[in-house]
Amino acid sequence: MYRNTFLEVNLQNIENNVKKVIENHSDYKYYFGVVKADCYGHSDLKTVKAVIRGGCNYLSVATLDEAIEIRKEIKDIPILCMGVIAIDYIHICKEQNITITISSLQYMKELENLNIEGLNAHIKLNTGMNRLGINEKEQLKKVYEIAKKQKINIEGIYTHMYKASEEEIYNNQVSRFYEITSSIPLEKIKIIHTSASDAMSNYEKPQNINGCRLGLIMYGFTNKKELKLESTFSLKSQIIQINSLKSGETVGYDGVYKAKENERIAVVAIGYADGISRQNKGRNVFINGREYPIVGNVCMDMLFVKIDDSVKLYDEVEILKDVEHIKYVADYLRTVPNEILCSIGKRVPRVYK
Repeated sequence: MYRNTFLEVNLQNIENNVKKVIENHSDYKYYFGVVKADCYGHSDLKTVKAVIRGGCNYLSVATLDEAIEIRKEIKDIPILCMGVIAIDYIHICKEQNITITISSLQYMKELENLNIEGLNAHIKLNTGMNRLGINEKEQLKKVYEIAKKQKINIEGIYTHMYKASEEEIYNNQVSRFYEITSSIPLEKIKIIHTSASDAMSNYEKPQNINGCRLGLIMYGFTNKKELKLESTFSLKSQIIQINSLKSGETVGYDGVYKAKENERIAVVAIGYADGISRQNKGRNVFINGREYPIVGNVCMDMLFVKIDDSVKLYDEVEILKDVEHIKYVADYLRTVPNEILCSIGKRVPRVYK
């Protein structure tokens, strides 16, 4: 951390957030901590352990690489890989006790020729997302029959709600889930999970559902203010030079920002190579508790902030301050908080507290 640019991760807040969510949704049996994409940019196994301490009793990731990295240190907790794992690597899943996702009849047929008796699997259903999943009950029945024949342990079945903010869409997906699963003995499947953070927060638990997936909510993002979740993610940097511009002078590549009067411009030690894209131009950062705008084109390793006389050389700059600021930045960039969190690059050190 030799340039005083770092991402501060509050592990205690993560643990507390998970506890609060589980306390308020205590009617589930299985709580999946979604720790894919380096725990939504928080990174490190310290974050995974905070999620577990908070009460999650199952982990879910996107890739086999992510699962194996966790399994190197955490041996006992089950891990679901929600992505499609190439057939060549399925044997690793059995060896490492990693649960796979079966998302199509074709994929199930490819597994049919492997000696993977006892492998844990969850079946993914497509109820409207149209990304991964089985979308016909006849196909599901065939998948279930092949799996039983091969002695694969169908431990779970799940789907993903693509727009949990709209009740009609959500209800249609739930209905579709039950329609597709009517072709198999659903009561014989140990874990059934349909809701991620938003759906879990917005609606009552559907009948027979005993699992939920905690993603962004673990990191303080929810529309339920009564949960009083806390921020876990703060990106900080430092002013490394202050320049005085005269009226009419420009700053940065292409001279896109021109001073309208005599101005003070701070150079900050972070740029698009760290995950702060050029589209951040114009949005605010915090210095000493006050907001100041990013001006000019963001450089690879530095950016510019228009400041006043109260700001001094080497002052700390909060590039991403807290949950509300991250939401503001996401809106400004016309994206979602998930992308903001996941965009911060590997060369930015994570500091844990």
